[in-house]
Amino acid sequence: MEPDFTAQLDDKLRARRESFDKIPVIDIAPLLDGTDKLKVAREIRWALSNAGFMYVKNHGIAQTFVDQVFDVTRRFFELPMTTKMALHVSNSDVALRGYIEPFGENTDPGKTKDLKECFDLGPERAALEGPFFGPNQWPSPLPEFQDLTYTYHQKMVTLSKQLLQGIALSLDLPETHFESLMQDPISIQRLLHYPPQNGMIDEKIIGIGAHTDYGNLTILAQDDVGGLQVMNREGNWIEGTPIPGTFVINIGDLIQRLTNDVYLANLHRVINATGRERYSIPFFIDADYDATFSPLESCISETNPRRYEAVTCGAHKFGRFAASYQHLKKAS
Repeated sequence: MEPDFTAQLDDKLRARRESFDKIPVIDIAPLLDGTDKLKVAREIRWALSNAGFMYVKNHGIAQTFVDQVFDVTRRFFELPMTTKMALHVSNSDVALRGYIEPFGENTDPGKTKDLKECFDLGPERAALEGPFFGPNQWPSPLPEFQDLTYTYHQKMVTLSKQLLQGIALSLDLPETHFESLMQDPISIQRLLHYPPQNGMIDEKIIGIGAHTDYGNLTILAQDDVGGLQVMNREGNWIEGTPIPGTFVINIGDLIQRLTNDVYLANLHRVINATGRERYSIPFFIDADYDATFSPLESCISETNPRRYEAVTCGAHKFGRFAASYQHLKKAS
């Protein structure tokens, strides 16, 4: 008899299958080539005001290269646990570079344990400089891993800055608005593996618990397995179905603060009930550690009074990470 890999979801975990009318696919070629930046900016404004998420196509990153990064990601997570644990994130102290084992990071710790394993890398440094900045750790059994994943990181840095130009224009700001905040920005390239779950699944253990992202912008490459769920304005969970040739883009807490809740850093989670291994490659970009974020005057009005005080990027982000990692409890 064939094993039954079908999972049964608790009702609270069920997502509605919708066509994602509210989370559009945006062609960003006119933003990247300069032919119609304002058209793309208008589409970005609608998406981030209503969903906090969007798919982007014609983003300039070759699918063959993305496939190579997915391949080396799968091969990394297939390495023996002892090999991966030798690269554990705790080795990097507050730089947060390296491997995180299943349940080693929990994004909604009061409710959910995260059934995922991760590997994080970022801007290369010769020595530990402080939170989010230090040497990367590399797996010696995969010599091509470093070049592929770090090249991907660098391509994502470029693409994210282009997307932030579009976000600036969508807010009627100069397209260079974020440049002064991003001279040496915090960025994290993450590789993720979600083992499949079967049987009855409830909120106690899922791929990743409901959360908002912490910084400016996330660029997510998905495989074809699915499992991403996004909460819409009505509080319903809807599936972030993989669309070939696209990235999923969402904003984080700092952009929501900047826009005084005009733009939405939306709750999302992952539940892998497919019976298959799921892999994803999210890239997170923020701003300089000491960059200050406070609501734009243009986003404050009588009907939308100021909702946030100023925060610095690094302190905000590190505080969120300290709640998720055991080895940071003493450092926070």
